[in-house]
Amino acid sequence: MIISLPYFDKALAALIQDLHNRGMADDVSVVAWGEFGRTPRINKNGGRDHWGNLCPLVFVGGGLKMGQVIGQSDSHGGEPISDRVSSQHVLATIMNTLFDTGKLRLQQGIPREIEATMTSGDPISQLF
Repeated sequence: MIISLPYFDKALAALIQDLHNRGMADDVSVVAWGEFGRTPRINKNGGRDHWGNLCPLVFVGGGLKMGQVIGQSDSHGGEPISDRVSSQHVLATIMNTLFDTGKLRLQQGIPREIEATMTSGDPISQLF
């Protein structure tokens, strides 16, 4: 699916503004996450290819600390040079906004997949 970024940007901004206007910003988590970024250099056809070393990631609401940039890329925008965030960090962050993971770990009958997601990584500490 191809998403035109100007339309996506407007829709995401409208959602965030609406959540704030309704007083729901701390109760709802919005995660916008791409599966890959683009190569730091233009290819022979004048475009950019898929690049898995960096990707866009936005967290909004959910009681998280907002208004910050976490991590930095190298001068070419090709590799992370600080505060590397893995998919396990992202999933652990989401789990920690949805559940009290300490209490959830004590409950019986939690699906293995949920338990594995909760324990496979640490949440992004700067957001808490």
